[in-house]
Amino acid sequence: MRSDERVFLLGEDIGHYGGAFGVTAGLFEEFGADRVMDTPIAEEGFVGAAIGAAWQGERPVVELQFADFASCPFDMIVTVAAKTHWRSGIAVPIVIRAPNGGGVRGGPFHASSPEGWFVGVPGLKVVCPGTIEDAYGLLRSAIEDDDPVMFFEHKGLYRRLKGSKPPEETRTPIGRARVVRSGSAATVITYGSGVELALGLEHDVEVLDLRTLWPFDRDAVLESVGRTSRALVLQEAARSSGVAGHILALLATEGFELLDAPPTLLAPPDTPVPFAPELEDAYLPSAHTLNAAIEDLLGY
Repeated sequence: MRSDERVFLLGEDIGHYGGAFGVTAGLFEEFGADRVMDTPIAEEGFVGAAIGAAWQGERPVVELQFADFASCPFDMIVTVAAKTHWRSGIAVPIVIRAPNGGGVRGGPFHASSPEGWFVGVPGLKVVCPGTIEDAYGLLRSAIEDDDPVMFFEHKGLYRRLKGSKPPEETRTPIGRARVVRSGSAATVITYGSGVELALGLEHDVEVLDLRTLWPFDRDAVLESVGRTSRALVLQEAARSSGVAGHILALLATEGFELLDAPPTLLAPPDTPVPFAPELEDAYLPSAHTLNAAIEDLLGY
């Protein structure tokens, strides 16, 4: 915002209040109401307004208070934002930030991981950082990108991850995965909160952080599985959603001969996120369930 006057923010409670999770704290005081705009609870309206501003050459960053409510402006995102560049040649450089994920006792309406709704939509880019460096680097890259970017931020990582601010020149390339830990026994393919969970494994596994869910880094997936011959996809989105189906399809069609065991999926069941703490803990992937899944995979 300091270096590009075209960048402005809009969303619910992002101004005076600093955002539901404090992400925009202090920006209203620095940039004022013209560039940090509080909106009504009307996602379709303010996402539509941001698309129009992007169409006119601005670079809006929208905050949806919870990713669950991406269903409200869904038509604006997939019908208008995603198709405008292809249809007219006019760029739509909009970033839509969406706090996703469970573990914060948000229940079925405030803790889901709906990123799978947007994976596979032509014209959209979908990212989900799992580290401090990538949260910064992906956001800078997304704002500078000429295409609409869905930017999912796991709510549990806001407070759990600790570290210093990356250098200002840091950019994380969209569409590129990263091996965050090398290993030889198997590859854990994950993103967002799954990165922290996978790095806690004691087994000699390689951890591949997708970072971008669409378009995901097909080459990185095949190269990693080619080194380890076993694959486990870990996601917090429900089993039949998310990016897992695309990864497993890639492994089945182009990586079949690389595998020494069937690829495995660890993901929550196809239900809404429970509110009761003991049920939510059982619903989400955990160190215990991940270790058990890896042991089954290695024992095949």
